[in-house]
Amino acid sequence: MTIVVLAGGLSHERDVSLRSGRRVLDALRGAGTETRLLDVDSALLSRLEADRPSVVVPLLHGASGEDGALRDVLELLGLPYLGSRPSACRTAFDKPSAKAVVAAAGLATPASVALPHSTFRELGASAVLDAIVGSLGLPLMVKPARGGSSLGAVVVRSAGDLPAAMVGSFSYGDTALVEQYVAGTEVAVAVLERDGRAEALPAVEIVPDSGFYDYTARYVAGATEFFAPARLSADVAERCAQAALDAHRALGLRDLSRTDLIVDPAGLPWFLEVNVAPGMTETSLFPQAVAAAGLDLGELLAELAAAATTRGADPRTEGVAG
Repeated sequence: MTIVVLAGGLSHERDVSLRSGRRVLDALRGAGTETRLLDVDSALLSRLEADRPSVVVPLLHGASGEDGALRDVLELLGLPYLGSRPSACRTAFDKPSAKAVVAAAGLATPASVALPHSTFRELGASAVLDAIVGSLGLPLMVKPARGGSSLGAVVVRSAGDLPAAMVGSFSYGDTALVEQYVAGTEVAVAVLERDGRAEALPAVEIVPDSGFYDYTARYVAGATEFFAPARLSADVAERCAQAALDAHRALGLRDLSRTDLIVDPAGLPWFLEVNVAPGMTETSLFPQAVAAAGLDLGELLAELAAAATTRGADPRTEGVAG
């Protein structure tokens, strides 16, 4: 089996993607696989055609890597790949769409509104912002409707701070998601599909020194304290695991995913978003969950990659149902 790890690209999260790619490259090679790392550029398709791998592991973060476009191209080439199919990626990558799907499946998710920049120009920013605060109250979470790594995301605690937060969000995308802020314990739950079954790994608890899990808190060593497994009671931990499994299935995801949740003081998990290409850096949550489960990252990814090759020349096989 030969593996190609795809990383880099041109999104705002290029640096994080490259760090994830290099770590996974080392982990897979440590597991005894023949693996190489490729950037996503104009030469990529010719390289893949000239030296076709057994399977591709997409580790691109942000647009094109997580919106399904790259996976569409891999399917055109008939190359098996690790991870969810394009249609599922598109739904999961768009946070308002993902929230609607999981809410219909019975998961709790904060009340929210998705607003394109054009709405502000047409209706007037002041009137729209007043309506948001009047309906959703304060505090609020403002973030781009598409994208990750908390880029453009901010907690708004006063109405006067909302305009700047919207401008910051629009700098990363045309649509902003504004949702009620839920206070509680932030956790991430990874889901794997192995041997025909979906399973949730131990939840990872996130305690940023700054109080908000922003880009710096995510990727600067020592800026956040992590607990894996999370400091949750057994029943709350089970609720979080079930919420992640329900989100994975409702969105039609495949192979692996990571669901971000807030556990409120009553022990109820609230769905925030899901990631189809979880970060794999030294401070990322997915590898911590793998370690907490007593698994080796390289061996696990090699196992998942090998399973993906069984989909053969038709990589369109859906994920498991249970």
